[in-house]
Formats: sequence, structure tokens, C-alpha cells
Amino acid sequence: MNALPADLVRTLADLLGDGWRTDPSERLTYGYDNSRTQAMPDAVALPRTREQVQALVRACRAHRVPVIARGRGTNTTGAAVPSAGGVVVSFERMNRILEIRPGDRCAIVEPGVLNGDLQRALREHGLFWPPDPTSADFSSIGGNLACNAGGPRAVKYGASRDNVLALVAVAGTGDTIRCGTATTKGSTGYDLQRLLVGSEGTLGLIVEATLKLAPLPAARRALRALYADVESAAAAVARLMAQPVAPSMLEFMDGDALRLARENMRRGSDASIDDSAINDSRTNSSTSDAVMTHAGALLMIEADGDADALPSAVAALRAAADGAGCLSVEPAADEAARERLWAARKALSPALRALAPGKINEDVVVPVSRIPELVAGVRALSSEVALPIVCFGHAGNGNLHVNLMYDPADADQSARAQAAMARVFTLAIALGGTLSGEHGIGAAKRDFMPQAVDAPTLAAMRAIKAAFDPDGILNPGKLLPP
Repeated sequence: MNALPADLVRTLADLLGDGWRTDPSERLTYGYDNSRTQAMPDAVALPRTREQVQALVRACRAHRVPVIARGRGTNTTGAAVPSAGGVVVSFERMNRILEIRPGDRCAIVEPGVLNGDLQRALREHGLFWPPDPTSADFSSIGGNLACNAGGPRAVKYGASRDNVLALVAVAGTGDTIRCGTATTKGSTGYDLQRLLVGSEGTLGLIVEATLKLAPLPAARRALRALYADVESAAAAVARLMAQPVAPSMLEFMDGDALRLARENMRRGSDASIDDSAINDSRTNSSTSDAVMTHAGALLMIEADGDADALPSAVAALRAAADGAGCLSVEPAADEAARERLWAARKALSPALRALAPGKINEDVVVPVSRIPELVAGVRALSSEVALPIVCFGHAGNGNLHVNLMYDPADADQSARAQAAMARVFTLAIALGGTLSGEHGIGAAKRDFMPQAVDAPTLAAMRAIKAAFDPDGILNPGKLLPP
């Protein structure tokens, strides 16, 4: 960490008042994210207006001081960690929903608005914003946009990039740029708002977003399908995605994830969830246990839409889910059962801590048809390195969360875990996939970018970075390798 120039400190203290923090204990709390990595920033800024953000960036640029945008720190790749020191800009005070326009199906928000708060505000208008990461209740819209967050609904509605109409951002030059328009059609120059989404604060600091909204579905129905093996489940995913009815969610668990979720429910780690969420509530428990014991994979399928049309949609999805290797396809009996089913899926990630205290959670993507090869490769790797690796995730997008469990206090396990995850990236790329579906690159995957992106394309990315941020002050060391 380097001391900030005295005149910069005075300028920003005058600009931000109590939104300028230099006390070490306060700086420390803004130095980490959910990657469990940490670095001490030189200062923390909590602006309230876009004008303050613009003035801050201009002042930092004059002194070549790094500027790191921060939402709520739920990112898992170290993208919000101030690894080069500098000023962390937290948007927690820029948290206003500026306008909801039901007639235009859009909302205009500041970056610090929490996803969950926005959803609750939209509900009274019969609308929602589709991105729904697991962290929705405590992750910010700005953070969702920075990483192009998705979630289970992305299979039908798309990720953050597909649900933003316009952005206002402060570039590394200190200029405020306005991209896009509050319309669903537009062909006026480059599509800069989609470029900024997923750029992890390396091109600009988003200070306002116009989001594309969707009507809340009148009804939803869920199915739980069990398969003898991963290959059968993957074949079912291909069938489900090929027929006309788009599932609103399509989630996958491998056999290890399925057993872990079931054990976790039976241990009663959450009294509101029981193993009927995983077991088949329409069969007796012994039959259900027998089916579960032999299941090698599970698909959680959901359809949404008009209540009158939903039965035929569910029937189509059920028919597509059935096939070779399918052990059972059963609907959730009612809305409460549907909610338990999805609660069991969301409880799975925390339940992994029962296997080991440390977790490397990466979100590689492969074509849907290559899911069996990915899971088979991961299983072989797990045996080779003698560490548990559990796979689950968003099957309809080919986006699987590969969870490698280890003990961080054991140096040998840590080395094996890091080497194994590097091989997972190599495998995903070899299968025609890529490094990340929704978590982003940050620092954790930065050095693997040359495997996923060829040299001319990386050069184009660096040229774009130089145009937006000519002095390289915005989130240095993230996304693009040196």
C-alpha cells in the first residue's frame, strides 16, 4: 500500500465529507470479497451522486491512483479486491430506485440498489427483473451488471447483459458516457451498454442503469426428474431445449450433489426444508429411497406463464424429460412443494462445507451436449487428486458450478486443488466452452484468459480498455492478463 498524495486526500475529503474513510479498521472491511482474498485499500469513498464519482475519478486520474468499484462484495473471483491499493468506491449510498415505468417495462436505478429490494418494489407493478443470482437479496444491481450475473432464470430470460437497456457510466478519463436508450429497439452506433456489462469495473463506473423488465408470470410449475446417470440427464437437457416450450429454469445436480443435498436436508440444517424437497412426495418413502439411491443425476425443471396454458407446457416438458435412463419425472404437488424444491437447490452450496472447510467454486460453461464429458472429466480428476469435486448448476445454459473441496490449512491439498482447477478450465475450453458463465474473471481466472481468448482478440480488448481508461486506473490487475 502506498500513501495517497496529501492534496488528493484533501480534495476528496472536501468532496465527500463523511463519505471519505481512511481509518485502517474501516478500510479493512472494504478490502475483500467472497473470493476470500483480501488487500488493504488506501482509502474508501462512499459517493452519493454521479457528479461526485466523476470528480473523484478525475482527481485520482491526475495522480494515477487506482479506482476500484465495489457493490456488496458477493463476487467470488476477487474482482472487488483492491490488489493494487488505491481508492475503493462503494456505491452503497447510491441506492435509489429513480423511476419505475410500467408502460415502458423499464426501471431506472442507481448501482447500489439491491437486487432483492428492486424485485420487491417491482412486484406491486406485476413486473420483475430477470437476473436472479443466489445472492440476489444482498447483491447490488451495479455488481450484477459488472459481472453479468445470471441465475436459474437465465435459461429463458437471459443474464444481466440481456436485460439492460441503457447505462450511464464514468470512464477512466473522468468523462460521463451515456449508452443505449430506454427502448427495446435501437440501432444508433455501437452497443456500448452491453460492452460495459461484464467488464468488472475495468472500463467505467456505472452510476445509473435502465433495466428491461418482464411481467411476473401468472403461474409456475416445477418438475423433478431423476436419471440413472449424467449422460441420460444431459440427453434430456438437449431434448428439453430443442422443443418449443422454453423452461423458465433447468437446473442440474450430479449424483454427489444430489446425495449431499439429501443428507443435508435430513440433518435438518434448515428446519424449513425437509428431504421431501428432493424425495418424491407422490410415492411411498421406501420406493423413493430406492430410486434416490440409484440416481446418478437430477434435473429440476420449471415452467411459467399463463395459468390456462401452463398444463400443456408442463406436459411438453415432462414428455421431453422422459426417455432412456430416466428413473422418474414427477411434479411438485403444490406451490409449497415447488418452493421447497428450489430452497433445497439454493441450500446446496452452503452444505458443501460439510465436505471440507475450503471451496474453489468456478462456473465454467460448455455446450449442453458436452456436459457428460465435462462431468466425467471432473470425476476422473477428483479421483486422481483425491479431493471431492461436486457439480451442479444451470444445465439449460451448459453452465455448471464445479466445486472443488479442500482444507486450506493443508499445503499439499491447497496445491492439488489449485492445479486441479486449472485442469478444469483446460477441459472446459477443450470441450468448446469457456471460463465463466456468470461469476466473471476477476483476478482468480485472469491468467487463464490466453487459453480462452486468442491473441488478436485479447489485443482488441486491451485497445478498448485503453480507449475507456487510458491511464489504467480502473480496477487494475483484473480480467485482462498483463
